[in-house]
Amino acid sequence: MTNILAIDTSTEACSVALIFNNQVSSDFVISQRDHTKQILPMIDSLLKQANCSLSNIDAIAFAKGPGSFTGVRIGIGIAQGLALGLDKPLIAVSTLAVLAQGAHRIKGATKVIAAIDARMGEVYLGAYQITAPGNIQLIVEECVIKPERVSSYLAPFSFTENIAYYAGTGWSTYPNMLTGLKDGDCLLPKAEDMLIIAQQQYLDGNLIAVENVEATYLRNDVTWKKLPGR
Repeated sequence: MTNILAIDTSTEACSVALIFNNQVSSDFVISQRDHTKQILPMIDSLLKQANCSLSNIDAIAFAKGPGSFTGVRIGIGIAQGLALGLDKPLIAVSTLAVLAQGAHRIKGATKVIAAIDARMGEVYLGAYQITAPGNIQLIVEECVIKPERVSSYLAPFSFTENIAYYAGTGWSTYPNMLTGLKDGDCLLPKAEDMLIIAQQQYLDGNLIAVENVEATYLRNDVTWKKLPGR
């Protein structure tokens, strides 16, 4: 039985989830600028509710991006700090994949195009095939792209001919990027969906040492600095 803590601060949502003794608990708030104030009390509260200590955790999952540069860094920093103190492995999960898993949970979607508003007139985009909860495959490479280019970028994959869903803030900001999709009813990522992916990654052995964490920004002019001295 695997116990995993999941942390996501990569968007305006601040979200944590825990699976402990095969029971899932979660918390989710909208937090535009105070993720650092919100996330640690949320984690502490969740652990107390589940009567779980940090030493019971087998791995810590985190959203690696893309998303808010500051938010991604906060989430990674918290996950690294906890994992370092506990000597536990990390599990990195794409924010876009979490959105796709959310659409699968809510709507049963098996093909999902996830897009996050990246500001500066662009979106972060990725497309996924979900065969079962946690079994999620990237079928269109994640990228940062102008909304007006999305239709031509996805054209070779004929998403409108096969039933596909959309998820993420990119679609509410730019609703005409691609027609013929169904609403996945998943605007922001939730850590409870990250848990589902993280469980499968744990079983597959896709674990990361704390010093080897890398963020996904998609914009080339942003880099993540590892822990000092690592």
